Amino acid sequence: MNSTQMLKGILEGCLLAVISEEEVYGYEMTQKLELYGFNMVSEGSIYPLLIRMKKEGLVTTTTKSSESGPKRKYYSLTDKGKEQLESFIGIWKDISTSVNKLLEGK
Repeated sequence: MNSTQMLKGILEGCLLAVISEEEVYGYEMTQKLELYGFNMVSEGSIYPLLIRMKKEGLVTTTTKSSESGPKRKYYSLTDKGKEQLESFIGIWKDISTSVNKLLEGK
């Protein structure tokens, strides 16, 4: 299994976490994820997730002017998105604790 396959399962939760910090546009999300070491995440993998997350009511969008080009679509969390993030955090903590225990001493 490669890191890209593993990341697919957790990328939505990571996007929710980034969006929870502040209103953010797509390319900016990629940059923020890179700061945390997610160098393998492309815009091409983010946008389909954002579209689905909007359809599911997890995020809302606002279009704003940009000083450096065309208008940008900014994403923010809905209450449902905040609940989903809290759920992700709990599940991630449980899973990561279990995996860390399993891999101790390996």
